[in-house]
Amino acid sequence: MRPLMIAACFALTTVAFTASAQDAAQAPAAAAAATPAPAAQGNADKGRQLTYTCQGCHGISGYKNAYPNYHVPKIGGQSAVYLVNALTEYKKGARKHPTMQAQSQSFSDQDIADIAAFLSALK
Repeated sequence: MRPLMIAACFALTTVAFTASAQDAAQAPAAAAAATPAPAAQGNADKGRQLTYTCQGCHGISGYKNAYPNYHVPKIGGQSAVYLVNALTEYKKGARKHPTMQAQSQSFSDQDIADIAAFLSALK
């Protein structure tokens, strides 16, 4: 009976050690996955091209608001951080507005950074 107990203890120790080693190996990967990716650097020239659909509603310089009876915020000159956060929240569904959600779905993170770079540079 004694050899059986030794074998059982050995098996449990081996399983515990293997599980501990797997947890230790996965910890750096989990930490790396939890670290947010660096924010994309925006390119204002590309952002200018991407904002053609924004111009009608948001009254960017030189354009008139297509919906004068509705309050639509002017986004030209707004903070880049604010614009990135707003577009990202629309894209994820955290902010609710059907038109803005539809528009933001087509943008990558780089597109959003480019749009924010262009719009934030406007006066």
